Amino acid sequence: MARSVELESAPRRRRRREDSEQEILEAAERLLRERPFRELTVDDLMAGTTQSRTAFYRHFTGRQDLLIRLLSDLNQELWEVSQGWFQGSGDPLVEAREALERLAGVYQAHGPVLLAIAEAAHHDDEVERVYGALVQGFADGVVARLERDAAAGRASVSYPDEVAAALVWMTERQLAVTFGRQETGAAERAATVAALYTIWTRTLYGADPED
Repeated sequence: MARSVELESAPRRRRRREDSEQEILEAAERLLRERPFRELTVDDLMAGTTQSRTAFYRHFTGRQDLLIRLLSDLNQELWEVSQGWFQGSGDPLVEAREALERLAGVYQAHGPVLLAIAEAAHHDDEVERVYGALVQGFADGVVARLERDAAAGRASVSYPDEVAAALVWMTERQLAVTFGRQETGAAERAATVAALYTIWTRTLYGADPED
């Protein structure tokens, strides 16, 4: 009698695929801490995993696809830590400070990767398109918060779309450079947050953090 073969369940196969993909993403993040994206090869990447080179193409169409997936995951994390201010309805100064602290925490944890992605956007049209759309999403979130604060009499900003875009791009660049090029300690993180907080609150609410 033929021996029956136990087939692997669909949920188990899905978990294995997810684990395999995650291992590749983690290897990519490690390598992007050491070199720019343009120097990252599939061979180097897969050498840092327990998988074969062909496994890469079961998950990603190419290096560009890999980078966009990393960007999407990190953007989700950045978006989540910003929700306290984007969706908040309390004191905007307190909520802004908390959001900036959390943003700095994400950049401190993933700064080299976020900087590598930002720099890759200068050389790859598709990455630039995706990156620009994600940053615009944050700018739109700022405008929505300003509209609520204006309705509540808390803010009055001329050219809100342009101001929001300028603040978001400035914050992205400052955090990427601060936390992407070298190890930073608590004092430098605190100074960076304080500087950004000062610019945001003075620009949007006419507030002086020193008061």
